[in-house]
Amino acid sequence: MNTLDQDIRYLKGVGDARAKALEKLGVRTLGDLLGYFPRAYEDRRAIYAIADAPLDTPVCVRAMAASAPTAAFVRRGMELLKLRAVDESGAVDITWFNQNFLRSQFVPGQTYIFYGRLTAMGRRRAMANPAFEREDRQGVVTGRILPIYRLTAGVTQKLLLSAMEQALEKCGGQVPDVLPPALAGRLNLAQAPYAYENIHFPRDDQALEQARRRLVFEELFVLAAALGLMRRERTASGGRRITPRPMEPFWSALPYRPTGAQVRAVEKALADMASGAPMNRLLQGDVGSGKTLVAAALIWQCAQNGMQAAFMAPTEILAEQHYKNLSALLEPMGVRLVKLTGSMKPTEKRHAGELLAAGMAQAAVGTHALLSAGVTFSDLGLVVTDEQHRFGVEQRSALAGKGLRPHVLVMSATPIPRTLALIIYGDLDISVLNELPPGRQKVDTFALGEDMRPRIWRFVRRLVGEGRQVFVVCPMVEENEELPAGVKSAETWAKTLQRDVFPDLRVGCVHGRMKGRDKDRVMAAFAAGEYDILVSTTVIEVGVDVPNAALMIVENADRFGLSQLHQLRGRVGRGSHKSYCVLFSDAQGQEAKSRLRIMVQTNDGFAISEEDLRLRGPGDFFGSRQHGLPQMHVADLSADMRVLKQAQDEAQALLAADPALERPENRPLKERISRLFDLHGDTFN
Repeated sequence: MNTLDQDIRYLKGVGDARAKALEKLGVRTLGDLLGYFPRAYEDRRAIYAIADAPLDTPVCVRAMAASAPTAAFVRRGMELLKLRAVDESGAVDITWFNQNFLRSQFVPGQTYIFYGRLTAMGRRRAMANPAFEREDRQGVVTGRILPIYRLTAGVTQKLLLSAMEQALEKCGGQVPDVLPPALAGRLNLAQAPYAYENIHFPRDDQALEQARRRLVFEELFVLAAALGLMRRERTASGGRRITPRPMEPFWSALPYRPTGAQVRAVEKALADMASGAPMNRLLQGDVGSGKTLVAAALIWQCAQNGMQAAFMAPTEILAEQHYKNLSALLEPMGVRLVKLTGSMKPTEKRHAGELLAAGMAQAAVGTHALLSAGVTFSDLGLVVTDEQHRFGVEQRSALAGKGLRPHVLVMSATPIPRTLALIIYGDLDISVLNELPPGRQKVDTFALGEDMRPRIWRFVRRLVGEGRQVFVVCPMVEENEELPAGVKSAETWAKTLQRDVFPDLRVGCVHGRMKGRDKDRVMAAFAAGEYDILVSTTVIEVGVDVPNAALMIVENADRFGLSQLHQLRGRVGRGSHKSYCVLFSDAQGQEAKSRLRIMVQTNDGFAISEEDLRLRGPGDFFGSRQHGLPQMHVADLSADMRVLKQAQDEAQALLAADPALERPENRPLKERISRLFDLHGDTFN
């Protein structure tokens, strides 16, 4: 067996219990462990005398234990261990909290290296809870560039350092070099064993930079090659070929003219569908840009070609909304639609299924119910998924498997910078709707502090008095002791507003911990006008249209990403009423103020997303993994874009020369890609 595949439990100091804890970090084998890269580094090479050491920053100090340490009980649950250490320049008083077990590790007259934050009160120097080791044994936690790893319960830095040293000793030289030798040589990239050794335990700054450069390129190159293979396999396989009909009958039947962006998106999609290869296109559009109309045009084209279409939405309430809108648009044009959701009666589902199987219905709109084994299409030619990141690749594959290589249109209202979209949707062609249809309301946005709250409450009353409705979004579901006071939770804030602020108005509450049926019930009630105010978490970020909602209030707005705030703002301004967005925040930091100022200045979701990526980086860009962003272990997509472009170019050139990666020098790369799909298939689209 390859040592890289050895279970980590057999490492000294690990065992069964710690192996289970490490598994939470995705570490099961020695190979996994070597691929668990540090999140940061601490430079502990400089060692100071006590008087010369800089204050209020972590430093290494060399000092002698002046006497044996003493223990003192402060109160129940609090015990102090105190040590006075000295050198020729002065003395430092060192304290450890609840670590009396360290007492036996100090010998008076012995010199130690202490690493911690040095503080001063007058001429007195102090240090709390430092790491330390004897001077004659330094090099483990001091005197080196020390890697810092992400932890979980039951896993310490000390455990990871020890395990990593053992893993490198056992199999560091066995790490497969997936880059073709000629490519690595031409780009002057370090060899894999050297890179792994120095990413974990760098000899110096130059070695760390060489290791990181190699591993960043490798990670992005493997990903680019994997996505390139997916694209080649898709375009090489045969797909349904439609004969595009003139679009004028469709456009002229609309009560308004489409935007230029909508027309271009339809033309590109039709070219895909007529090419003989299966379409796999992402339709990105800001909130209200008219993505559904593009989907409707393609459904109409399928019907003209005698094919059927399936439109899948993430929730029943959205499926109901799409069914209503698409039916109103398409049925007058002779396209019959059926609805399929989980809550429908068995007789209703059976009837809809019979219409699809017989080809009497040209399109189905539904939820995951479209995936059920009992649903059969007579001739499925197109699959449309709304908010693609809510669906896994297996779910879409199950739906696509009901037809003969159907075309796929993925719609997303999440504006994503093109640089990031190249990674997330690397296998999809991309269309962008960057124009808003005529009549779409611009939402006026205001960033306000608590001093303006009374005025906003009066504004809420005025709007409700005019018949409008209001969203109030909180960052939390329920109170959390770990977060600072003033961070609002949906449940508590809804009760407060109902009891103390608006006792005469109807206040509802919805959040992500509610059952799906209960969430849909509350949202449907709000859409029907049964609530004046809906307090929620971001569960309404992708939700039902409520054209009557004219005000979005976001509490603790500094706790949300810009793209998320933009999505929330898109919940209002969907009707004919003038709409507003109020971002409440008392954050004093300049960065928080600058971020909210961007929201006030522009309604352009793509401009906002670019700024969000620049400010926060892709790790926090979405706030969750549901969008299918591949997990980057060492690359930083906001800082390594130049390397990404280089990796994509090199991967494209390699695949052009060896499309199936069959050459001997490319087999390690092919094996890595196969493993990537096996482990992370759900993140690929």
